[in-house]
Amino acid sequence: MRTGIVYKLFVIGMFTFFAASGIYAQITVSGILDSSVSLQAGAGDAPPFSFGFEEFANIRFQSKIRDRATVYGAVNLFAAAGDYAANAELLAESAAGSPINTTAYIGGENFIAAIELERLYFRLNGEHMDFDGGLMRLPFGYGQVWGSSDFLNPKNPLKPDARPRAILGTALFLYPAEDLKILTFYTAPRDAFSQEGKGSRVGLSLDKHWDAVSIQPLYSFETPNEGSKYGIHRAGLSVKADVEVGLFMDALYTYNHEAGTEIDGLSFSVGADYSFFDGNLLALAEYLYNGETSSTALKYGGSFSNNHYLYTSLTWRFNDFTNISAALISAFDDVSFTPIITFNHDLFQGATLTITAQIPLDRDLFSGDGNRGELGPLPPNSPIGSYFNFTARLRLRF
Repeated sequence: MRTGIVYKLFVIGMFTFFAASGIYAQITVSGILDSSVSLQAGAGDAPPFSFGFEEFANIRFQSKIRDRATVYGAVNLFAAAGDYAANAELLAESAAGSPINTTAYIGGENFIAAIELERLYFRLNGEHMDFDGGLMRLPFGYGQVWGSSDFLNPKNPLKPDARPRAILGTALFLYPAEDLKILTFYTAPRDAFSQEGKGSRVGLSLDKHWDAVSIQPLYSFETPNEGSKYGIHRAGLSVKADVEVGLFMDALYTYNHEAGTEIDGLSFSVGADYSFFDGNLLALAEYLYNGETSSTALKYGGSFSNNHYLYTSLTWRFNDFTNISAALISAFDDVSFTPIITFNHDLFQGATLTITAQIPLDRDLFSGDGNRGELGPLPPNSPIGSYFNFTARLRLRF
């Protein structure tokens, strides 16, 4: 844990920027403030019972420069104690799966705190062309749960509120015809300290929309680096159709010649959603095949180690302000499951209360036979886990 004058200068710089922007330019500021508490029944080396507190703000701002350019930015502010602080520290040490995973923390009397620059980029607007450059998000694919094509922004349904990652790069958007978009992009090397461009990614995607069907082909090449002296190729296709049932398919194949990639380079998901009772009941199901070296694999930037998964959910809308959902995430290879119950209620405009409970299950929980599952209370090769996790969050939008 590190402290220093750099953080004080960063905070002073932020407020100076906002103040100056308000005087000399038109700037729009918006964001969210989440106040969360958690209760957990731990497994393995985790405490039998524990709790935590978290205060998280995502502050977004944008400013137009005449009609030809816009500057965008977003900053995350984070303060935590208990479970949230312990988990944040572990994620920072492993540098994986957290919106603040490379952030150093300031220690208070009973909390840790952090500041992270989440987005900072510009957009130049043209009649049939846009150009973006900076720290930004580049999303791909139409999948709702697993995100096979979204290799720059891996998804995890166990963490639905996680902020998507940003990348440092450029993107050129072309609009040659109505309902047609062509995107070319470049990202800086995976290793931020690389001065030779090893591990940079370039790519091309196309979005075409018809009345009921949309398609998005994608190709990306990662320049040679220590993991592949020939570079890594990624090619995919995402399709969605809005018929009586909403259908979607998302696939990305990752090929590494040096590793001799075969079917294990494929991440493929397919799903459907449908509403009943005048839209008050929404059913969703999405299957994932996760190859061992694919975009969704744990060792290659994703979050999963099994091959076959299924996400199913039902959401009931009581009225315009209240809904409840029940989801089940299933891993078939090791027979493990995580049911998730979520309750949402709009207290008033701009304020939402969300209560969530997760209950990991596997064969070892019921039989004690040692068959621990990835989605169970104590995942394989992990010293800590959870039998039950409860969180309550108040979100304020401004």
